[in-house]
Amino acid sequence: MRFSVITIFPEFFESPLSCGLLSKAREKGLVEFSFINPRDHSTDRHHNVDDRPYGGGPGMVMAVDPLRRAISTLGPKARILMLSPKGRPLTQALARELAGEEELALLCGRYEGFDARLEELCPIEAVSVGDFVLNGGETGALCLIEAVGRLIPDFMGKDESADEESFSTGFLEYPHYTRPEEYEGLKVPEVLSSGHHGRIAQWRREQSLETTLRMRPDILANAPLTDADIKYLKALDRVRPGRNLHVALVHYPVENKSGQTITTSLTNLDLHDIARVSCTYGLGGYYICTPVVDQQTLARTLVGHWREGYGLTANPDRSEALGRVRVVSLLDDAVADIAARTGRRPKVLATSAKAGNMTCEQAARWLRDEPVLLVLGTGHGLRPEVLEGADGMLRAIRFMDRYNHLSVRSAASIMVDRLLGDVG
Repeated sequence: MRFSVITIFPEFFESPLSCGLLSKAREKGLVEFSFINPRDHSTDRHHNVDDRPYGGGPGMVMAVDPLRRAISTLGPKARILMLSPKGRPLTQALARELAGEEELALLCGRYEGFDARLEELCPIEAVSVGDFVLNGGETGALCLIEAVGRLIPDFMGKDESADEESFSTGFLEYPHYTRPEEYEGLKVPEVLSSGHHGRIAQWRREQSLETTLRMRPDILANAPLTDADIKYLKALDRVRPGRNLHVALVHYPVENKSGQTITTSLTNLDLHDIARVSCTYGLGGYYICTPVVDQQTLARTLVGHWREGYGLTANPDRSEALGRVRVVSLLDDAVADIAARTGRRPKVLATSAKAGNMTCEQAARWLRDEPVLLVLGTGHGLRPEVLEGADGMLRAIRFMDRYNHLSVRSAASIMVDRLLGDVG
């Protein structure tokens, strides 16, 4: 494979490409590199490749003409990639795709980036190596070169080495050990010295699953899991972020369509469906908040039907879900109950279809270390005093769309899934 790198700093690549497996691959002719400096294609007498941005602002912008001239020197089969934070994420799947190309051209930006007309004039694909800022595209280009290069046949020496590493199988790699067998009281797992290849393979698979569940549960959603894998994951005794999340459905104080303060009536569907969501995602609890005694009695009657007698016998799963329901008078009672059970006052996370700027990603950070109470309103939404007293207000689910009127049951399901961001 040929890598053509368009950069104003070709010397940046001298050391990384002259050591390790990349150096050996170059010697064997598996990969080759060429460097194209846009300065060599500048018609400016000073070989400038940048200029001030139209509209003002800090920094400089790489000019379109030298870059287009540099690109014109590429071979006809070159796939042109621009290292940019706006691009397609560089994943193992993309690396495998790119490894099938004959030539990759890597466009490395500097300063404030490229003149936007370059992408309109040339067939360029943007690729991102992560959601962070670098001084230029050269570092990202090195990441891409290594990720793609090591998938070329014979690059690794043993091709199975690449197949067993993190992300190649869809989840993180199992832990490795070497001599000595014991170090500072820590021993190599006995199974690895057993000589039993089947047990070793099973142990490694289970360790990969456990590591991925603990460190990167988000990637399990698309991993190729077997029935045995899923059974093992279910059996793991683990503390999940979901246990820090609690839900409260508030029936007072809420608003009607005229903005007046009202108390809404309990609905059977809200009680059942949000309880099932809470159980499915392993939440810490589900609170029904209503000050009306008759409504409290109704809620407890509905729960009791499924928790005792015929309901329990007919549908044990429903009984398990409704066992998470707690009936309280006011939202403050739910907060106090969580504080008593966990030893910490929960962060109160309010919701509204009309306001709120906190993202699910920001709110999910709370869940790592402390309890969070997700507060859902009925009627036409929570009263302003509830929203103002919260620690944060979650952004509306469809905040960019004109129509944003989901049932509270649907909204609860979507919000819980987004907040936890895992596969169960």
